[in-house]
Amino acid sequence: MNNYPEIDDHALIGDLQTAALVATDGTIDWFCAPRFDSPSIFAALLDRDRGGSFRIAPVGTDYVTRQLYLPGTPIVVTRFLSADGVGEVIDFAPIAGETATDRHRLVRMVQVVRGQMRFRLDCEPRFNYGRDTAQIEVTPDGAVFRSPTMTMNVCASRRPNHRLVREEDVRRTEQGMQLVADLAAGDVGGVVLETSPIEPVRVVQPHELRTLFEQTRDFWRSWISQSRYRGRWREMVERSAMTLKLMTYAPTGALVAAPTAGLPEQVGGERNWDYRFTWVRDASFSVYALLGLGFTSEAQAFMKWLGDRVRNATEDSGALQIMYRIDGSPHLEEEVLDHLEGYKGSSPVRIGNAAADQLQLDIYGEALDSLYLADTHDLRMSHKAWRHTTGLVEWLCDHWDRPDDGIWETRGGRQNFVYGRLMSWVAFDRAIRLAQSRGRPANLGRWTEMRDRIYDQIMNQGFHSKREAFVQHYTTDVLDASLLSMPLVGFIAPTDPMWQSTLRAIDDELVSDSLVYRYDPVASPDGLRGSEGTFTICTFWYVDALARSGRLEDARLTFEKMLTYSNHLGLYSEEIAPTGEQIGNFPQAFSHLALITAAMNLNYQLDHGPGYVEPVLGHGLATH
Repeated sequence: MNNYPEIDDHALIGDLQTAALVATDGTIDWFCAPRFDSPSIFAALLDRDRGGSFRIAPVGTDYVTRQLYLPGTPIVVTRFLSADGVGEVIDFAPIAGETATDRHRLVRMVQVVRGQMRFRLDCEPRFNYGRDTAQIEVTPDGAVFRSPTMTMNVCASRRPNHRLVREEDVRRTEQGMQLVADLAAGDVGGVVLETSPIEPVRVVQPHELRTLFEQTRDFWRSWISQSRYRGRWREMVERSAMTLKLMTYAPTGALVAAPTAGLPEQVGGERNWDYRFTWVRDASFSVYALLGLGFTSEAQAFMKWLGDRVRNATEDSGALQIMYRIDGSPHLEEEVLDHLEGYKGSSPVRIGNAAADQLQLDIYGEALDSLYLADTHDLRMSHKAWRHTTGLVEWLCDHWDRPDDGIWETRGGRQNFVYGRLMSWVAFDRAIRLAQSRGRPANLGRWTEMRDRIYDQIMNQGFHSKREAFVQHYTTDVLDASLLSMPLVGFIAPTDPMWQSTLRAIDDELVSDSLVYRYDPVASPDGLRGSEGTFTICTFWYVDALARSGRLEDARLTFEKMLTYSNHLGLYSEEIAPTGEQIGNFPQAFSHLALITAAMNLNYQLDHGPGYVEPVLGHGLATH
């Protein structure tokens, strides 16, 4: 349990098919290939001894580290400052493209900008979550690792006719390779890690590293230049946009909830889930953020992915699964990796996700809202797509009035969750709009009846008269932060007395110095031991709810406070512990989606007055 970096002491790099985490000490301690949801190659975040890692750092000197992103890119620069000199490790992943491939590269450039420094590289992969043994062949130019499931090269770089690395400075270790190099000011070296390599281990010339660097830099700067956001928090919004792009699987357009698995919601606890999959809810929220920023092609790619899931669902049982693999596969069997100790001893370490089989009725509202928002932005569905959509709505007509497992994927039994009913109302409302706005054929009488029945049910059973608040489900008085979205989806006016009293109750019970808890697990047991931190997405929802309710100053202060909880590079995990540290899988798409939309909406309302929503965004889920 010793020597674990904090979860948020990391930068994210990636090639749009997979990603890696780089710690502030120069260690890559999370990397899966060839996809986000593939078995890990480096997973020291989950077990320092058995997980595997790839570190480059100075030796023989005391130093401090600083880390930054190259502006306008997710290229990370880790700086080492000492009395002997100043050196940098520059990490990035060349873009893999939109065709699925097993070949992925991590480039680690090393340069000294002042003085002299000796750097040491230690590369010790542990393939297949540390379950496979690798054969290792080390040469003066690098190493090749061969396991039953993966072949990987590490190629060293040097200038022509000048060996920065002497033959005796490259050696095999018990489970990897070690390389030592002495660099002076102006020297540039490095290595290229390549999975499923197309060439044997070879020398990589410094100009090749530079070319890869420039191509990667130019790609990202060209991409982010498409953002139309020019508001008060541009740097944080653009960093969040790049983070979301890094978590999008380019071959299908699917967004993973997070690129990691098993990072705990409470250190030492059991809430350790695998988030390397695509939740219908999370990804649907991305449409609002992407269209709001001007990234139409990304929104269109996801809409195709979602359309395929809707088609498959209506051709099968009629029901959507709450999450899928990034290629659309519904198979996410959960298993426990007993041989890994977990982050700081937090076990069990789970891969796969059994929550895929849960019934969460809210996903239909999020899916229909994204379809509606895309349709209003000229990403119109075909006739066949509309037919599949009507099949989905008809299924919901028959099933909306059932207990479900809820947005938070509790494992404590099904309830009549108000949020599930709320988003079912959204599903019918948006389906009606989709039909009426384009003259599409639809069973409008039945859909309208279902929408109105849900409205009456929520108002009659979801509002607790003694608490003077909407509550988590019909048989409790427990509050739930998911209901912050009620005015944001157009269900209730933000000035309505029933909503104002709900917001005051949430202020008193779920808010802690601007940070917001999902619910109280003591008052509402969720089937799991332990507690959890505040949820980052809930805080950003709270910002939007405050602004729409006329409390603009409170909203702005809450938002500014929330920005102080990001890590040193502007990244957020899922939760924030009482100590202020970030916990849970990292970085979290939900958190960054909510930041973007809160920033867009708050910025617009500060300019135009409380309650206004930017017209271009229409009636979409304004907080998601």
